[in-house]
This record gives sequence, structure tokens and C-alpha cells, in this order.
Amino acid sequence: MFGIPGKQAVSITDRAASQIVKLMGDGDKKGLRVGVKKGGCAGMEYTMEYVDAVDPNDELVEHNGAKVMIAPMAQMFLFGTEIDYEVSLLESGFKFNNPNVTEACGCGESIKFEGM
Repeated sequence: MFGIPGKQAVSITDRAASQIVKLMGDGDKKGLRVGVKKGGCAGMEYTMEYVDAVDPNDELVEHNGAKVMIAPMAQMFLFGTEIDYEVSLLESGFKFNNPNVTEACGCGESIKFEGM
């Protein structure tokens, strides 16, 4: 595991936790797995996918009934990130407040980390 012992890699706001619980509903899904992949105009993109089971290599973060799994390759990029959920007049969605990002594209869909 990456990070500081006893400290979760990411934090989840109450709004984000509420939305995750709502998305999971009564289905068989266990939560959301968050990761990063190469792509986008800045070089990296966040990924989110429903999961049926917790991978033992994932870091599990729980808040108010919401479960978020951090993929192993993403842990160093996401450490210290706050996952929020925002609703505005034109759009709604998850927002990653990530202190590790050094650059983001204008559309807000892709990010860059130092040395990448």
C-alpha cells in the first residue's frame, strides 16, 4: 500500500458519499473503483467503474455507507484527494480536489502530474 499508515488515500465528502450510495442502490455492486489512465489532452484521466467485489490490492475507503476502492496503480496519484459531488445549473458530477495535479486541461477532463 502507498501512503501514510492509518491515513486513507482519499477522503469522500458527505455529498459524494450520498451520491455513491444512491448509485449503488439495492444492486449487487459493492462500490466504485477509482483509478487513473493515460489519455486526454493533459496526459491522464480519472476512471470510475462499478465493482462487484473488493480486490484485495485495492485500498478501501468508506464514508457514510459509500465504498470507494482505489486501484493500486492510482494510489500514489490520488493520495490526499478529496472526492466531492457538485450540482450546478448546467451539469452535475464527481469532482476530484487533488493536490498532486500540476496541470489540467480546459475541459477539466484530463490532468497532469509532475514528471508525467
